[in-house]
Amino acid sequence: MDINIENLTKTINGINVLDNINIILNSGKIYGLSGKNGSGKTMLMRAICGLIKPTSGKIQIGEGVLGKDFSFPPSIGVLIENPSFVPRYSGFKNLKIIASIQNKIDDNQIKNTIKSVGLDPIDRRPYRKYSLGMKQRLGIACAIMENPKIILLDEPTNALDESGIKLIKELLINIRDDRIIIISCHDKEELHYLSDEIFVISEGKVIDHKLVE
Repeated sequence: MDINIENLTKTINGINVLDNINIILNSGKIYGLSGKNGSGKTMLMRAICGLIKPTSGKIQIGEGVLGKDFSFPPSIGVLIENPSFVPRYSGFKNLKIIASIQNKIDDNQIKNTIKSVGLDPIDRRPYRKYSLGMKQRLGIACAIMENPKIILLDEPTNALDESGIKLIKELLINIRDDRIIIISCHDKEELHYLSDEIFVISEGKVIDHKLVE
């Protein structure tokens, strides 16, 4: 499955927050989005997951066009900005509630996903007592737990220490084979470490495309 973005433009209050973007994303790769705050990285992610509608252009996902053939991508996991869960529930209970919406995975799969991000699935402490790093890990677990074909992670290394970043890198490599993974990160070194290819965005435009060696 590929994502083909053609002439994508989004105008808000007369300003092009996305400006004629043309990129193709293929399964089996981790794509990084680089750029300053306000450059359009998060807005592009929101467009890909169907949270905003383009002013012009289109996003084709597989054989269908987003907004025409489906309102949201059929198989997607998303972490945009800060993760948010029910404060009084444990990490497992929070993910179980979310998983119950589609009933694609069982308790063991939820627990294994929690383990994969370095958390303890039987930890009963409520989410409100999680550290920032633990909250970030749970947000990543939520995005990947149903094995979606598209994974969007906005600043996934926020609040993670060096070992946490290494763990997430290994995790993404292990699951990328039949997926499209898109991440944004303000830290260029971390983004280079995590990505196969990087798109540089400035003022809503893709101004560079780099292959990571």
